[in-house]
Amino acid sequence: MDLDLQKLELFRDEIRLKTLKELHHLGFGHYGGSLSIVEVLAVLYGGVMKVDPANPKWEERDYFILSKGHGGPGLYATLAAKGYFPEEVLYTLNQNGTKLPSHPDKNLTPGVDMTTGSLGQGISAAVGVALSHKLSGKENYTYCIVGDGELNEGQCWEAFQFAAHHKLNRLFVFVDDNKKQLDGLTKDIIDPLDFAEKFNAFGFYAMKVDGGSLRGIYEAIEKGKAQGDKPVAIILDTVKGQGVPYLEEKADNHHIRPNEADEAAILNAIAELETKLGKAVEL
Repeated sequence: MDLDLQKLELFRDEIRLKTLKELHHLGFGHYGGSLSIVEVLAVLYGGVMKVDPANPKWEERDYFILSKGHGGPGLYATLAAKGYFPEEVLYTLNQNGTKLPSHPDKNLTPGVDMTTGSLGQGISAAVGVALSHKLSGKENYTYCIVGDGELNEGQCWEAFQFAAHHKLNRLFVFVDDNKKQLDGLTKDIIDPLDFAEKFNAFGFYAMKVDGGSLRGIYEAIEKGKAQGDKPVAIILDTVKGQGVPYLEEKADNHHIRPNEADEAAILNAIAELETKLGKAVEL
């Protein structure tokens, strides 16, 4: 794809706005880790991935698996913005009878390729999907987002080693390196050291990019596609709560049940994004 940065910026803002609105409507949720993946979701669904919202099960599509399933609200917002289902469905998030459970479920939500939530397991599923495509001679790409805290799980590294051994060069793994997990700073719980060095040691082609840069993410994907027979790892340098300064600075921003100050900041961010997008439409 040719990079249309202005179009991607609008798509990014729409995803961030929808993420905030659905979580605000619910009254609580995983703000931090949903917002930190907005940029990479915008790049993937904004043109990199071969998908058809009118035919979610299209066999020639590229597959996307959100291994860090608690970021589901960000994915749901993206799917709604892409046209998989109406925006109104977002406001049923985590409600009885919803098609949008707390964590993604491929049996419920159009556009979800794999059920995830148990950390460490989504990447194994993604590797299986990529291997299946390779053995079938298909050219589908498989994209997977994992969390930095999720990589405490040994199962992830078993999957990475398996992927490299089988030369799954159409597998892209994005690490949402937002420096935090449920119980605190990632480095204080288990210091991950240098993710790029570790992935390279495991046989990947790895690189680190600014996870807030649409251009940087896009160019990293293009660079990854041009390399040889290795799977690709793109380490996204992100901030939990990304794109909303108040939430970025909030200490406990993994799962938020907003207090009065939080509520005001979230409503302000929603208003700012609505104004920004409204002005863009007028232009």
